[in-house]
Amino acid sequence: MGKEFNDRQWGQALVAQRTVSFDDDPYREWSFGGKARSYDRHTDQLVVHRSDLDLCTATDLQWALRQAQEEGGPERVNVASVDEQYMGVEGITVEPVEFQLDGGALTVAFTFVDEFPEAEQDGDVGRFTEALQPLLSKHRATLLAIDGDDYSGAHRIWNVCLGFKLRGRKLAAMFQAGLDMCDLMDALAGGELTRETAGHLVRAGHADVLIGQPEGQWLEAKSQHYDFSTLRGEISLAQAVSRFCNSEDGGIVVIGMSTKKTPAGEHIRQLNPMPATAGIVLKYQRILENRLFPLVRDLQIDAVAAGPGSEIVLVDIPPQPEELKPFLVSGAIVDGKVDGAFISIVRRRGEGSVPTTAQEIHSTLVAGRALLRGGHFPQVHP
Repeated sequence: MGKEFNDRQWGQALVAQRTVSFDDDPYREWSFGGKARSYDRHTDQLVVHRSDLDLCTATDLQWALRQAQEEGGPERVNVASVDEQYMGVEGITVEPVEFQLDGGALTVAFTFVDEFPEAEQDGDVGRFTEALQPLLSKHRATLLAIDGDDYSGAHRIWNVCLGFKLRGRKLAAMFQAGLDMCDLMDALAGGELTRETAGHLVRAGHADVLIGQPEGQWLEAKSQHYDFSTLRGEISLAQAVSRFCNSEDGGIVVIGMSTKKTPAGEHIRQLNPMPATAGIVLKYQRILENRLFPLVRDLQIDAVAAGPGSEIVLVDIPPQPEELKPFLVSGAIVDGKVDGAFISIVRRRGEGSVPTTAQEIHSTLVAGRALLRGGHFPQVHP
């Protein structure tokens, strides 16, 4: 008969199977997915690398922090995205999102700064809470707390705490949820807008944040729906989306906002919500499926309520894989004339678009054929 394990041996065997653990002294070495990380008791920091999060489960981190807490160990974990060689160096920059043990439960927390706040704090709480709802739903998270503290009369520091159902969750997914919501709050508080945060704000009913923004590399606005009763309208929509598909960063098209021309270019002037139309999202999807090739990956189209009986339509185009480009539009508008038999390829440049040249198309075709030939390029004679 094999030797029976005692309680200590069973405990050691269970710990060895966990993705997060520490040795007998929580002040010393921790293990995240087999990678050693150290806890600095003087700075009260346990810093892990962002790549560690893909290897570890939320339930294992919660278990380890609970065990360490009994021995006076850390109650929070910071995340760094620096080069691996700098891990362990004192004073490295960490991300604004961290993991915390709150009442024995693993949570995700972050802070953001509202500069020169104009509204009362209670009103801001409602505004921020409302804006978070779509992302909370997307990431299956719960808003546990949000509160703000005034600082020097010109800033307000906001603290946000998020809860999750941990079973089956990797730390990477929870951390990304925290980053998404932190970016959204920064943008709503007057920070820099990106395609992602602008899309989140529009979905949350805060499209007014885009007022004053210039049309550009990732943003285009249109005051009314495309005229889908005409070939021109269908091709115009497909070309607007394909411009962002063929760019590096993707983009968003917001239908229901008017623009004005300034010396610096087109800027969004005001909201111009349209009457709510049943089935409008499906109509946009079908036209793009018929007019744009290949299919756009992870394309998201939303009809967002903008008041009683009115809405704004958001077309969100994430960056597309290079191997799918160029995206082709079935139909073209040349010198103001529409031809449904042509194929057009357009790209975004600033607030305008540029056509793909014959030379660029030919180079792409040659490269593709070369791959089929095993990497041998055909001779091209002048």
